Amino acid sequence: MLLYIHIPFCDSKCFYCAFNSYVDRFHLKQTYMKALEKQLLYDIKHYLKDKKIETVFIGGGTPSCVDYNEYKNIFKIISPYLKENCEITSEANPNSATKEWLSGMKDLGVNRISFGVQSFNDKKLKYLNRAHNSNSAINAIQNAKCIGFNSINCDIIYGVQGDSFEKLKLDFDIINELNIDHISAYSLTLEEGTKFYNKSKVKIDDEELSYELFNYLNNLGYKQYEISNFSKSKTTQSNHNFGYWEYKNYLGVGTGAVGCIDNFRYYPNKSIEKYIENPISYEKEYMDNLDIKTEKVLLGLRSTVGTDLNLFNKKELEKIEILLNENKIFKKENRIYNYNFLLADEISLYILD
Repeated sequence: MLLYIHIPFCDSKCFYCAFNSYVDRFHLKQTYMKALEKQLLYDIKHYLKDKKIETVFIGGGTPSCVDYNEYKNIFKIISPYLKENCEITSEANPNSATKEWLSGMKDLGVNRISFGVQSFNDKKLKYLNRAHNSNSAINAIQNAKCIGFNSINCDIIYGVQGDSFEKLKLDFDIINELNIDHISAYSLTLEEGTKFYNKSKVKIDDEELSYELFNYLNNLGYKQYEISNFSKSKTTQSNHNFGYWEYKNYLGVGTGAVGCIDNFRYYPNKSIEKYIENPISYEKEYMDNLDIKTEKVLLGLRSTVGTDLNLFNKKELEKIEILLNENKIFKKENRIYNYNFLLADEISLYILD
């Protein structure tokens, strides 16, 4: 079982961000964290049962907006259920991830930090409405390393107006020089409800740029193991993300989070006020076998997880044979894998159509 904990507070709202986050609800921090505890206790009792928590991911929003002391009860609750050597990740933004906060979170048990760097270009950071600059990002990364975090990820966003291979190459060079072993490189998407929505000029649709960036990362030693994730070693890959791609069950705790147990998903209230009022009021979505199969194929072929051949019917296996003959995919130990993650959706839909 995986555990995701959502922290909805942010210092500023990035113009591309569609996540459930607030810049004007800081007065609710303490009551929100108490509500998280209530939901967590309920979910552990009803869904975890005799299982162990394999990975924890604290995301947002901005987890580093909340004082590390406010997380103490959360860790007390989950501690008895954690698998040995459990990967515990927290997202953090450079402007709020102080040395004290990083040290406090490490003492609580966090062993992996994911920094929302997005760019080391100050002009681009301002364009995205990020709350930090390049120097604060470098300082935060160096602080995390000094404190003893051996597993650090940096998020980088590309495909933004003004981006070029040469500019993005500088971002990756800085991360490499800082001796960071993991990069998540995301192409900008224009999500409904964001400042950038309906502003097509802010996004560059350049598939060739993606291939150039992926090749450059590979040459630096960052091996792609999912469409947006690159790591220098297997030990620094995200076990939590792997759990999603392998279609494991997960608890989703917090306003706007999502949990998935067997054949249903549950959704806590998206309104922070209503969530605080009743953190165990869920909407549930039941999935049939076709829904689950489709997701397993899509997730498996966009990562090194691959997809079990036993999922497919005769017609689909015939299509898979065509793709194998055309060297679009490859087979190993009764699973199929994708050579080109950028074509994952196209290949999946061809097989399942």
